[in-house]
Amino acid sequence: MTSEAGGRPVRGGADEPAAAAERAEGGGGGGADEADGADGAEAAGEGPERPLPEAVRARVVEYGSDVLSGMRMSDLPPVLRRVAKFEPRRRARLAGPQIAAQLEADAGFRGQVAERVAQVWPELVGELRRGVVPPAADPVAVAAAAYLVRPEGWRAVVDRVREELDRQETAKEVDDAAGTIADLRRRLDEAKSDQRAELARLRSELKDQRSIIADLRRRLHTERERAKDAEHEAGQAIAEAADRSATTTGQVNAVEAENRRLRNRLAAAEAQVENARRAARAGRSADEARLRVLLDVLLEASHGLRRELALPSSIESPADLVAEQHPAGAASVPGKGLPDDDPGLVDELLSLPRMHVLVDGYNVTKTGYGTLPLADQRNRLLSSLEGLASRAKTEITCVFDGADVSTPPVLSATRRVRLLFSEPDETADELIIRLVRAEPRGRPLAVVTSDQEIVAAVRREGARTVASSLLLRRLSG
Repeated sequence: MTSEAGGRPVRGGADEPAAAAERAEGGGGGGADEADGADGAEAAGEGPERPLPEAVRARVVEYGSDVLSGMRMSDLPPVLRRVAKFEPRRRARLAGPQIAAQLEADAGFRGQVAERVAQVWPELVGELRRGVVPPAADPVAVAAAAYLVRPEGWRAVVDRVREELDRQETAKEVDDAAGTIADLRRRLDEAKSDQRAELARLRSELKDQRSIIADLRRRLHTERERAKDAEHEAGQAIAEAADRSATTTGQVNAVEAENRRLRNRLAAAEAQVENARRAARAGRSADEARLRVLLDVLLEASHGLRRELALPSSIESPADLVAEQHPAGAASVPGKGLPDDDPGLVDELLSLPRMHVLVDGYNVTKTGYGTLPLADQRNRLLSSLEGLASRAKTEITCVFDGADVSTPPVLSATRRVRLLFSEPDETADELIIRLVRAEPRGRPLAVVTSDQEIVAAVRREGARTVASSLLLRRLSG
């Protein structure tokens, strides 16, 4: 042990007996205080009204573990003789509950630990026996000493320490919450800034696209005007040819040669008109081909921009926006039209998109092969679910009670089935209900169990339940 009230006790060194002897020779006050403390401990033999705070309990266990090293084997409590040979830290870690229980039940063992505390910290123990709590001492050490020595009013000392530790924990939680809120606000500001920058960029790109479209429209208008001019010139040439044909027709009876000449000129004029028409059509076809190429390039660019920005394929109408302002009804339960004992219920649920299946592991294994050891039950169920998840491409989570598992197995990253064990202070049923509540409303969710309490709880949350026998039938089929 150390000589400071705020420190943690260690195994006594060679100087401890000498220090104890000097204190005994210095007036014998230590022996009288120990006798008074023993009498007070006997008078206050009852245990604390509430469990000790965790920090105080750990400190008391360490004190008891250190005292075991210096006790004779015959003086040791029978339940602690097996661990007395361990190293103190290892002893406190492995046999902590046994040491704590023995300190509470065995007044003699507790008295020996209190005697060692009084030898190392005489000032602290003396103050406690006089009913005074040293203000500068470590509150955890004060509570541990009060619990072991048990002077008058020791329960009030422990309660005050418990309240102080609770206040410190509450203050820490408030600080953590304030930090979290500040971080969330900072992230929100950053997201808003990024959104504004992205909106400005999109507006700039939209402006550029509009400029390109306007330029293409101007070019299209110019080409159309050129085509109209060519058609007008062709019309004029046709009119001139018609006039010439009328003139030659009037002179046909006068001069045959003139008639032939005029006919030749008419044929030449018609050929010229046809060439002009062909030239006009060829020019217009080339312009339209160039325009079509430009339009195709523009369309491909817009499609690429849509894919890059992940824009939606459709635009909501005003009626859709008005409908979103009204609260949606309760989400429908997946597979609601099928009875609970329908053999096709499991396949129907697995075919739903984004389906999440929660499996009550031990409820299923004990229904199908409960005679196997628990480890073999888990391995067999996980192997079957792995194959089902590979075929159905469905998210599957298997939950087991973690009370009987000291070290949960480490799964490979390639496993498709999520494996969860409940914490020591939580049951698998509570973990399943918490997983159901964590899912967003409207997602297809099924819970495989035959436990009626879980069935009632998850149905209130909107999840579909499947009997364990149906899943076992599907896995064995």
